[in-house]
Amino acid sequence: MESDWGDWLVRDIEAATPEGVAIWYLGCNGFVLKGAAGTTLFIDPYLGLGDPPRTVRMIPVPFDPEDVNEADAVLATHEHTDHVHGPSQAPILEETGATFYAPDDSLAVAREDENWTEEWEVAEEQLSAVTEGDSVEIGEFTVHVEEAHDADATHPVSYVIEHDAGTFFHGGDTKPGDTFDRIGREYDIDVGALAFGTVGRIPDKETREPKRTRWYNDENQIVETAAALELERLVPTHWDMWKGLTADPTVLHNHAASFDYPRRLEVVEIGDRIEL
Repeated sequence: MESDWGDWLVRDIEAATPEGVAIWYLGCNGFVLKGAAGTTLFIDPYLGLGDPPRTVRMIPVPFDPEDVNEADAVLATHEHTDHVHGPSQAPILEETGATFYAPDDSLAVAREDENWTEEWEVAEEQLSAVTEGDSVEIGEFTVHVEEAHDADATHPVSYVIEHDAGTFFHGGDTKPGDTFDRIGREYDIDVGALAFGTVGRIPDKETREPKRTRWYNDENQIVETAAALELERLVPTHWDMWKGLTADPTVLHNHAASFDYPRRLEVVEIGDRIEL
């Protein structure tokens, strides 16, 4: 898969020696986390172009997955194409021997719909099912699997990723839900990633007729979720990705102003690095 940027981003990640945890935003809803000891996690990396003219990618393809030499795990939040995608993720597993952690319906895409173990050199042992309530130790990280509230997905999950340096939350494409108050009380979350976008007219998958579409949180929903999770830092995601659903994340300053949480809005663009 050809990248617009060559291999500089993955080489930059490999060369990094963070004091705690470095986090790179890959655009869409993708992230890479790298700890001080070198453990590297990819979450929802998507390098595809969408399904033009229905879904049109608006940002660069930041790297070729075959250029990734270091990864300990790839995590998927749910089964949608921009979260589980063989051409984006299977080459990472093939090149690095990493484990793919995902809920059952996401694994069904990998096994049955896209045949990762036949189309790429991916072993069945690299595909590992997780569900709500699970905790997985991956190098220097502890990954807790929690609920997500995404009516468009069949089995979405969120991830709370703990490290000595702090805690990162990835909500996938979740919208507000009752369980986030509990999660906010149970974990001390430093940085949380939540999907944000506008409502747009996207061609229907079957009829291709334009249809009013809401896939992500609006301004009020994302702040409601961030407040329930008691996020210190909110990182909006997905706002950059699809034509017709893009948004301006800086408007969230006004929506968050009267709430105790999130303490800070952190707007990042594709390729940006933040620290935990």
